Amino acid sequence: MISRRLIPSIAIILLLVLFVGARPAAADSSHARIIRLSLVQGDVRFTREAHGDPLTDSSAVWETAQLNLPIRQGYVISTDNGRAEIEFENGAMAFLKENTVLEFYDLSLDDGSRTTRLVLRQGSASFYVNPDVRDYFSVTGGDFTVEANGRSSFRLDNFDDGSTVETIKGHVSVVHKDKTTRLEKGQSFSIKAGDDSSANIGSIAEEDDFDRWVSGQVDTVSSATNAALQYTGSPYYASGFADLYTYGAWSSCGGYGFGWRPFGVGAAWSPFTGGQWLWDPGFGWTWMSSQPWGWAPYHYGGWLFDSSCGGWFYSPPLYYGVPGRVFNPRGTPRGVHPPQPVYRPVTGVFVRKNGNLGIVPMHPLDEKGKTPLNLEHGVFSPVLAKGVSEPIAGAEQGQKWQTLKSAPREALTNNLAAAPAPTRVSRTVVEGNSGPRVVSFSKDSSIVYDPREHRFVNANASPNSSPSLNAREVHSENGLNGAGTGVNAGKGSPRTEVPSAARAATPPTAPRNTVPPPAPRYSGGERGGSIGGSSRSGATYSSGGSSARSSPSPSSSGSPHPSGGRPH
Repeated sequence: MISRRLIPSIAIILLLVLFVGARPAAADSSHARIIRLSLVQGDVRFTREAHGDPLTDSSAVWETAQLNLPIRQGYVISTDNGRAEIEFENGAMAFLKENTVLEFYDLSLDDGSRTTRLVLRQGSASFYVNPDVRDYFSVTGGDFTVEANGRSSFRLDNFDDGSTVETIKGHVSVVHKDKTTRLEKGQSFSIKAGDDSSANIGSIAEEDDFDRWVSGQVDTVSSATNAALQYTGSPYYASGFADLYTYGAWSSCGGYGFGWRPFGVGAAWSPFTGGQWLWDPGFGWTWMSSQPWGWAPYHYGGWLFDSSCGGWFYSPPLYYGVPGRVFNPRGTPRGVHPPQPVYRPVTGVFVRKNGNLGIVPMHPLDEKGKTPLNLEHGVFSPVLAKGVSEPIAGAEQGQKWQTLKSAPREALTNNLAAAPAPTRVSRTVVEGNSGPRVVSFSKDSSIVYDPREHRFVNANASPNSSPSLNAREVHSENGLNGAGTGVNAGKGSPRTEVPSAARAATPPTAPRNTVPPPAPRYSGGERGGSIGGSSRSGATYSSGGSSARSSPSPSSSGSPHPSGGRPH
C-alpha cells in the first residue's frame, strides 16, 4: 500500500511528464471528443452512423439509448414518446422534445478548441451554450444555421414547410446562404422551405411546457455544478459533476483531499454496480453506468480505498499548480493552467489470471501497463449482466495477475437492445396571433397543404377563414399531449385539438440544407466576438462544403475563457 505522504511527490513527477512531453502539435485535429446523454425520459434511440438523412437511411442500425451513453461524432439521437438531455464537456447542453432527431455532424478537437456542428433533422430542440473563446457551436435546421457566438440560449424548430429559431438569452447569428443576421434576446427568425423571400424577424412565442422544462433543467444543473466544483479546485467545467452534488456527498479524507460517495451505500459498497459495457471502435470497451451520477466517476479521476473513510470513494481529477500544491490547489500563478480532465472509457484496469478476466478500480496515480495500485483491495468480475460488483477470490495475490492495456474485443458483451428506426412526423408552421406556431398531424387530420396558397389550411374551415392556434404545438399523432397520456400529462400546458377528417394532401418536398457551413478559420481572433451583418469578425472561410472542419491557426494564448464552460 502506498503511503499518503508519497502521493504528493508522485503526483508532481507525473505532472512534469505531462507538461513537458505530452503537448500535441498545434495543427493536430481529431474527432475524439466524447459527450454524454445525461437524461433519458421515455423512448430515446440512437444510431452510431447514418449515411445522409437518418430518417431515410434504411441501412442505419438503431439501438435503445441508455443513460450516460457516450456520444461521438456521427451519432444520431432520436426521441419518440420521450425527451432527452445531452451535456457537452465544455458546459453546453442540448434538450430534445418528443419526435425529434438530432445528428452530431461534427465534434472536432483542435489544440484545445472544440468545434460542434449539429443538424436538427426534425422536431424541436433547445440549446444552452457558454463557449470558450476558441470554441465554435452551430446547429443547422432546414434552410439556415444558427451560430452561438457567446453565452446564449435558443430554441430551434424544424418543420416540413419551414424552420424557426428563437433567442431566449444572449444573442445568436443566423446564417442563410451568404447572409448573416444577428438576433438579440426575444427575437425570432423564421423562413419557409425553399422561399428566401419569406425570411422574417419577429418576437418569440409564448412559453410552452417544453420551454419550462428546459429552463428548470438548466437552473438545476447550473446550481449543482457550481456547488460541486468547489471540491475540485478546477478552473474548467467538468461534465457530470452536478450529479455528484445531487446524488452523493463530499467529505475530507485526510491526505487524500476531498472524496465522494453516493448516498445510501455502506462499507461493503464497491464501484461498477449497475450498468453495462459498450464497445467503441476508438476506445474499446466503455462502461455505461445506469446510475444518474455514473458519468464523472467512471470516466474522469479515479478511486481510492480507505476503511477509515468508509471504504471505496471517488477522487476527482488531480489538478496541479506549483510544487507543494497538489490536491485542490488555489491561487495558481498567472499563466499556469492545470491540464483539463482526461476522458477514459472506464476508470478501471483490466487484469487477467489463469484465463479469468477481472477489473480493478483505477487509482488516480495508476500508470498505464503497470500493476494497479488498488489491486490489494479487490478484483471484480466485469462480465455480470447487471454490473461488476462481485469480487474474485484470491485477488490479494497481486503478483499473479497480468495487467492488460484493455479487455479483448471478444471478452465482453454489448447488451444494448435493438430499436426501430424513427418515423418522419409531419409538422408545419401555422400563423397565429402571437407569432409562428407548429402543428403535428396524423393521417386523419384536417390540416392539409394548399399548393395554390403555399401554406397549410384547415380543410373543414370556410374559404375565408384561416387557422388559429393558441397552443404552441399540437400532437394528435400519438397522444403525447393528450389528457392523461404522454410525458406532458397533467402539466397544464394549453392544448388545441385538431378535428379528425380525411387528409387531402401531403406537404411538399422542398430542398433543405442538411450540410452545416464549415467552421471559420481564425488567425488569432477570438471566437467569442460579436457578429452582425453579412460578415464575420476575425474569420475567413475555406472553399467548398466539406463535412470536415477547417483547422484553425494556433491561438496566441492557451488560457481558458474566464467563465467558459460553466453554466450560470
